[in-house]
Amino acid sequence: MAELAQVGTGRNADVFALGDGRVLRRYRDGGDVAAEAAVMTYVAGHGYPVPRVYAASGPDLVMDQVDGPTMLDAVLAGGMDAEGAGTQLAELHRRLHALPPRLGREPGDAILHLDLHPANVMLGLHGLVVIDWRNAAEGPAGLDVAVSAVILAQAAVDDRLPDLAGPARSGLAAFLRHAGGDPASLLGQALAQRQADRSLTAADKVLLGSAEALIREYLGRRP
Repeated sequence: MAELAQVGTGRNADVFALGDGRVLRRYRDGGDVAAEAAVMTYVAGHGYPVPRVYAASGPDLVMDQVDGPTMLDAVLAGGMDAEGAGTQLAELHRRLHALPPRLGREPGDAILHLDLHPANVMLGLHGLVVIDWRNAAEGPAGLDVAVSAVILAQAAVDDRLPDLAGPARSGLAAFLRHAGGDPASLLGQALAQRQADRSLTAADKVLLGSAEALIREYLGRRP
């Protein structure tokens, strides 16, 4: 088989072009994408914007190629304002949490992405598309909101990212105004999940205290 052309790389996976508008995403650390593919197929069936899945085997997922920048790249390039991005991110949360749960093991469960931030939203030709469903689970919607808030807040307080800190603050404030739910009650759990994330460096984890303080400040202003 001919060597595949790599067209992208992320924190955990590499993406290869297959032609005919399809790509292969392969996790570098192995694993099984079956559960991720099942969630993506389920939410797509309810009209949620995700790439169409064609095949899933081991660490490999074949899906539609999404042409366009990420929401993060669009904000940094000036093609989208940070407040608008935060508002749209909140709407993606609200739409996802309004879907009927696939498993529904506990009353009030919702489908959670648990990594829904601007780098995992693509500006496709026909609108926003949410990618990277590896962490998807079911549980209280507020946990999903809290996890996204922590990710945004970490960028907002990171002195190593001077070009990102300002937009992240604006996006976080807008996101928390519009996302709804009760993220404050689940913020501790969200912070614990980020603390346990093996992909974060020690320097990233040091920021969690400042990130929490910023989130609680913004939540205190929320009407």
